[in-house]
Amino acid sequence: MVSETTIAVAASPEALPTIAMAKELAAKLKLPLTSPLDTTFQLLLIATPEHLELRQTGKNGPGPVFVDFVDGAMAFRRKYGGGRKQDLARAVGLKGNRCPAVIDATGGLARDAFVLASLGCRVTLIERSPVIGALVADGCKRAISDPETAAIINDRLRLEVGDSCTVLTQIKEEDRPEVIYLDPMYPHRTKSALVKKEMRILRLLVGDDPDAHTLLAAALTCARKRVVVKRPIKAEPINGPSPSMAITGKTHRFDVYLITSVCP
Repeated sequence: MVSETTIAVAASPEALPTIAMAKELAAKLKLPLTSPLDTTFQLLLIATPEHLELRQTGKNGPGPVFVDFVDGAMAFRRKYGGGRKQDLARAVGLKGNRCPAVIDATGGLARDAFVLASLGCRVTLIERSPVIGALVADGCKRAISDPETAAIINDRLRLEVGDSCTVLTQIKEEDRPEVIYLDPMYPHRTKSALVKKEMRILRLLVGDDPDAHTLLAAALTCARKRVVVKRPIKAEPINGPSPSMAITGKTHRFDVYLITSVCP
């Protein structure tokens, strides 16, 4: 759970609808309720009339982070991202009309999960941070109101907040997915890691993923056909079995573990 000295909930502007939303969130997430101008917290989860957003306080804080499946980068990727020819789709095993069931066990802001759902996969998104889960839930709620994205969210994307290692070990045999997708937070040490505002803020919120090897082991036990791990292109594979193959792009690669070759 996030420390109360790190994050609080606020409403901006402080009008009745946003105040009501902020109070509900603060109670649900068990976080303090404060003013949007309060800088004693590193992060503020702010209810606005347009969306729910996460802000880093202070003069050097980047812009707000929120989830938008309808417009902007996600709309462009949905329409012009390359469809089933893109590296993510190939790594997951999308061929012809095949649409495997996928668990995204490191959900984050749900961008890759949404892409897979838009390509026809049934995706269960597991996110262990309740704050990030709230951002994703807000993005889903707004996407349901748009005719171009409503079916993707309603029919093929499901959000679950919880610890993936625990959730994967509790899945019944008949509910095991064909594919499990992992994109663990990588402990970058270069200045380039600070370029994206999302990365800066999410690191403040959740830190790195030191248990990535444990999650990989759980995924390999749970998935029916393959586990896909997204890694920076120069990063070593996660500790554990060697990948069966890798699909390499310009900045990232996808390590693919075929279950038949990992778990005879």
